[in-house]
Amino acid sequence: MMRCAVLTLFPDMVAPVLGQSMLKRAQEKGLLEVSVRNLRDFTFDRHKTADDVPYGGGAGMVMKAEPIFLAVEALCDQYGAANPIDANVRIVMPSPQGRPFSQELAKSLAEDARPIVFLCGHYEGIDERVRLALHPEEISVGDYVLTGGELAALVMIDAAARLVPGVLGDQASAEEESFSEALLEYPHYTRPAEVRGMGVPDVLVSGNHERIRVWRRKEAIRNTYQKRPDLLRDRVLGKEDQQLLIEVMQESLASACAGRRGD
Repeated sequence: MMRCAVLTLFPDMVAPVLGQSMLKRAQEKGLLEVSVRNLRDFTFDRHKTADDVPYGGGAGMVMKAEPIFLAVEALCDQYGAANPIDANVRIVMPSPQGRPFSQELAKSLAEDARPIVFLCGHYEGIDERVRLALHPEEISVGDYVLTGGELAALVMIDAAARLVPGVLGDQASAEEESFSEALLEYPHYTRPAEVRGMGVPDVLVSGNHERIRVWRRKEAIRNTYQKRPDLLRDRVLGKEDQQLLIEVMQESLASACAGRRGD
């Protein structure tokens, strides 16, 4: 089971997503456990203040440290950990300053036996003393800035949960998906056989499983070569993949030459 908690000022941004589709089914199967905690519940003034103006001046508000410390400590008590930086709890802070999120990191989250606490920042950020005291694992979902860490946390939970055995109806789906082995996925088709004049590749209705396997492998390599060639640069290809890549490159060159002749 993958166990995690989301600490946020805006639980309504998180809870509805967790109650839909695969994430809902994973929780119903007992394969995923997610609790959403409102950081304002760990404040003590009548206004439930969890943010304040930054020292030194400047625009925006900064999330206060103490409610976060109290929330993390409460979760540690719940999970039976000795303290907030106990090795038995993994604290993740979505941040544009963190290391890039990847399929490898998603797998790491999925396979981690420890509870994972997602600490979601908002506004101008979180009091630096939180990072200094808790040493969270900072992870970025991209080189851009979001309103808060909630969406990023959901991305990570979704990507990891689908890798937990039993969450997907067919585990082979997770193994064949893009980035699972540094290749993008091959194209998919479903019924009807013709849509607006566009058909299905003959090989997919041939019934020849070996030809289908080779076609899918070649199309995965083609997708990667055309859309993310960087994924192929450091990849050691087997003999079959090398031959398929050569064919893809030759076909791409032939198509480009034909296009220039057509001009």
